[in-house]
Amino acid sequence: MSNILLDYEVPLRTRMGACFPGERAVFRGYDLHADLKDMDWIALYIFGITGRRFSPEQVAVLHALWTYTSYPDPRLWNNRVAALAGSARSTGALGIAAAIAVSEASIYGWQPEFAAADFLVRARDRIHAGESLQAVLQQELQQHRRILGYGRPVATLQVDERIPAILARMESEHIAQGPYLQLAFDIERGLFQMGRQLPINYASVVVAIPLDMGLTPRECYLFLLPSFMAGMPPCYLEASERPAGATFPLRCSRLHYEGPGRRLWQQE
Repeated sequence: MSNILLDYEVPLRTRMGACFPGERAVFRGYDLHADLKDMDWIALYIFGITGRRFSPEQVAVLHALWTYTSYPDPRLWNNRVAALAGSARSTGALGIAAAIAVSEASIYGWQPEFAAADFLVRARDRIHAGESLQAVLQQELQQHRRILGYGRPVATLQVDERIPAILARMESEHIAQGPYLQLAFDIERGLFQMGRQLPINYASVVVAIPLDMGLTPRECYLFLLPSFMAGMPPCYLEASERPAGATFPLRCSRLHYEGPGRRLWQQE
């Protein structure tokens, strides 16, 4: 047997917490029902990820990052899954869980956000080491052909409507724009100067703000996992109120198919 498995054989050792039924629950070394009983839920969630406390103003901005992207539109790829689950009379847990899972898409959602956070950290490190922003952008585009967090497939040349809202909220909470957020907008300007019409989208902003609060890219990713969820139950509920199967029905005759023609099965 592997020495690693032997080393980690019971009892389980954890720094995160434990439940003592009938007595207490420990959350990162604190009594959940005594020490943390007045903590805001998102403050508790981010404390669980980072082990750090945040100011009420920072928590308000973190709240807003989730609120401003909670769109109950069943046409969105992840909300569609929740709606189809309701239409198929699946359970709410399965529908919402599946919708959250597909939020980790390669074009929309958490993969671009994680990539945007990773690039902001790498770009800032390279600039601090003496490279120019233009050199960093050129190399990134040569290597990956795109920079996630810039451009928006559904509205390429328009301002992402969530960005002015979150900047206004930051201002109202007296949270200054930090170096990562400033860099995110510098990158947008740099891309324009290179002839790339790729305006900044919410992915760069939604990770730059927690990066400026001291989160790592991985912690940003974990923090953003539930960020679309508030828009999912409305889609599930509305589809559940329609007749079964009546959400996004589509006749075969409406499909324009250009693949191989119909083939007959021939037994050899």
